[in-house]
Amino acid sequence: MTEIPTIETQRLILRPLTMDDWPEYAELMSSPRAIYMGGPHATTAAWGMFCHDAALWTLTGQGALMLEERDTGRCLGQVGINSGPFFPEHELGWLVYAHAEGKGYGYEAASALRDWAFNVRGLQTIVSYIAPGNIRSRKLAERLGGELDAQAPRPDPADLVYRHPHPVVGK
Repeated sequence: MTEIPTIETQRLILRPLTMDDWPEYAELMSSPRAIYMGGPHATTAAWGMFCHDAALWTLTGQGALMLEERDTGRCLGQVGINSGPFFPEHELGWLVYAHAEGKGYGYEAASALRDWAFNVRGLQTIVSYIAPGNIRSRKLAERLGGELDAQAPRPDPADLVYRHPHPVVGK
């Protein structure tokens, strides 16, 4: 069984999901804010997604981590490396709860997990699949150094694909 890492940054602890994370996650996934993640979702679908995020660690050696603010212990969102039969490539994804938006937490968490995926997990390439209308996520992908790759396969033909450079060697 793969050990789920805990990754620490200046302001965050990226840690495994717990049942205490479920209510706020479910609330986001059932809200209009989930539109760019295929939602809003019924509670049963959100539960399946939550379990998927945890199960990926056992099945693929990567998955989702929750963003916890170091100073307060408050959960701020999630970042993950998605893979499996519905993902043509390893995908770096993120979600930030409304109370934490606009403070750089998404960038801090996504940078840390991206670096872990390349340098510890040994992935050679990582992309982000983003709905064209999701301007905040597109800007974050660009801030992370991601570049549009119009030729990349994608799970949804409408998605944009941002390819992330390797943080050490610029691959």
